[in-house]
Amino acid sequence: MTNVCIVATIVVYLAAMLAVGFAYSKSNEDSTDFYLGGRKMGPLVTAMSAEASDMSSWLLMGMPGLAYLTGIASPGWTAIGLAVGTWLNWLIVARRLRRYSANLDAITVPQFLSLRFHDQRNLLNALGAVIIIVFFVPYTASGFAACGKLFHSLFGVDYMAAMLVSALIIVGYTILGGFRAVTTTDLIQSIVMSMALVAVLVHGISVAGGWGAVVENAQGISGYLTMMASHDAATGGSTSYSLLDIVSTMAWGLGYFGMPHILLRFMAIEDEKKLVLSRRIATVWVVIAMTASIIIGMVGLGMTKAGALEFLSGSSSETIIVRIASLISAHGMLAAVLAGLILAGILAATMSTADSQMLAAASSVSQNILQEFAHLKLTEKQSLFAARLTIVCVSVVGVVLARDPNSSVFGIVSFAWAGFGGSYGAVVLCALFWKRCNWQGALAGMLSGGLMVFVWKYLISPLGGVFGIYELLPAFLTSLAVCVVVSLVTPAPTADIVAEFEAAR
Repeated sequence: MTNVCIVATIVVYLAAMLAVGFAYSKSNEDSTDFYLGGRKMGPLVTAMSAEASDMSSWLLMGMPGLAYLTGIASPGWTAIGLAVGTWLNWLIVARRLRRYSANLDAITVPQFLSLRFHDQRNLLNALGAVIIIVFFVPYTASGFAACGKLFHSLFGVDYMAAMLVSALIIVGYTILGGFRAVTTTDLIQSIVMSMALVAVLVHGISVAGGWGAVVENAQGISGYLTMMASHDAATGGSTSYSLLDIVSTMAWGLGYFGMPHILLRFMAIEDEKKLVLSRRIATVWVVIAMTASIIIGMVGLGMTKAGALEFLSGSSSETIIVRIASLISAHGMLAAVLAGLILAGILAATMSTADSQMLAAASSVSQNILQEFAHLKLTEKQSLFAARLTIVCVSVVGVVLARDPNSSVFGIVSFAWAGFGGSYGAVVLCALFWKRCNWQGALAGMLSGGLMVFVWKYLISPLGGVFGIYELLPAFLTSLAVCVVVSLVTPAPTADIVAEFEAAR
């Protein structure tokens, strides 16, 4: 009976998401509607959609699992970097990008860069679109993997079957409703995620013997409850968390400046003056959500000490909220419904990111590659068909990449995050705030940053020591340096490009 209540709650939730997609399916008259919602998004929807699509499955799976195994240092510094990055992105990027993209009539990030620099050959469009596809595919795969883990660990359902069903739901409402459906479901999903965090925290602390018992247990574990050391679950000892580790981990915040699915939210708000309210809502929610997520990892360890949970090692630590939801469900029908909502919260975190990424990838293929780079003359119907076909293709490749049930959600997300931050981050900042920047510098910056992510991750980082830092930091700095140097040694922008830059101030 318990499982029936849980499954029924999740089914109702998924049906509601599809209903939202169907409700908005009639409102997509052209590409601007499908990709940006006609630039008519309100401040609350803009804020919560941006953050829900940002947080993804790692908020409810990756981050609690990391805190459970290693202590508060690594997830804590990550959270600080992300909180600062969130605030700065809304503060300095959002308004300028909204105004500049509207002036140029740009509806995607690659298109904005191409129009900003008057790139007649559309090289920025093509490269930007390829980067989006390359890094969004593994990002989407991480979401599908989270769904598979969720149902497999809870019901023993086949991992691949669970992942396929989840992918079909996400693809369904994204194809139907476009940007309006995605942002509306993101708002709903952020509410469900918040409820899940609160419910898990309250029950977990109670089962662990109270907050005092949770803290006492954490204090007794070497390197766990400190921001300057990291716990090693394998040996029971600890390793120091150096200044280099801190800078490397906080570099997660740099990724925000290059996240296409978040930047699209800035471009879609109805009035740039409302971005102030959006910034406040978004920043407060992010800080509270990430803090709760880290504490859940600590509470989970307290529950293990109390005997309520078995010790979770490796990637299984990422299912900690699933295990706690399972314990909650044993307390009657209403508790089972609550457990179903918690699990729906994990689905929400996953779906809110995957749908946004697939939409960004769709716009890159249909708008940036087919129409602007390849110069194909597509009608609005053909353009939307190409976008929807791209969503299907991205999801298929994502399912193939996520077929290994032992893959780490946090690990996959961190690589994709570095890819976008390294490729786009510095270039977007230069495009918005440095009028001497030109298309040659932007192109070189994007290419060098994207390549450095792979080079550092697979060739340099394995050397260890000072080279073992998060690949986003060297990729971002490389992209920035190359963009500046190449811009300075190539011809300055023309007067009309400079005039458009000044108009966007």
